[in-house]
Amino acid sequence: MPIDETPRRVLVVTPHPDDADFWCAGTVAKWIGDGATVRYVVCTDGGKGTSDPNVSSADLSKVREKEQSDAVESLGVQELVLLHHADGSLEDDDEFRKELVRQIRQAQPDVVLCPEPYRKNLAWHRDHRITGQVTLDAVFPCARDHLHFEELWRDEGLEPHKTAAILFWGTEQADTIIDISETVEAKMRAVRAHKSQINGWNEAEIEDFVKERAREAISDSGLEFAEAFRKIAFRT
Repeated sequence: MPIDETPRRVLVVTPHPDDADFWCAGTVAKWIGDGATVRYVVCTDGGKGTSDPNVSSADLSKVREKEQSDAVESLGVQELVLLHHADGSLEDDDEFRKELVRQIRQAQPDVVLCPEPYRKNLAWHRDHRITGQVTLDAVFPCARDHLHFEELWRDEGLEPHKTAAILFWGTEQADTIIDISETVEAKMRAVRAHKSQINGWNEAEIEDFVKERAREAISDSGLEFAEAFRKIAFRT
């Protein structure tokens, strides 16, 4: 089903620099244009994402985090948080969950965007699976209840927060689509920023890639371009 309402506050939790821009930058640009405040939380430094044997992980991390900074600037994202975990190292543990609960309580989002944790038939990077699962648990119940990570409430003054919905990108069971017909160009600008990940693609190849994925997401909606998600709603 299409979704028309614009949330006031949005939290985007992305495993690596570039993931969110490939999957949901059109939606982000649309909502920012309608007045939303958006915070990006980038969980890892992206330091393993290359086939170039002459690039070190440390150097690649610097490149990729700068690319992410350029991408969010092009979209108008107001806040960028880099957690700097090593690429491939994310775990479903209290340390990571607490970091995300902190971000949720600080940003107080109406909606959180993150990867689908439960793909069955398509390969999915372990950082994507873990980010999706830990984000889901951080939203509900951990950010909601003050006795989960009580020290965030007691020592940092971060009040519990109820998020209305999660939108999972990369899902095999999309039930929600966002019209990005007017922001597909903004998405392409964000994708272009990730030069280390697009392997020297020319402008035509970038445009074809972004638009073809956006056409695949439209389903039977009649839209020109879209992004597709699986929605989980919570009582607030």
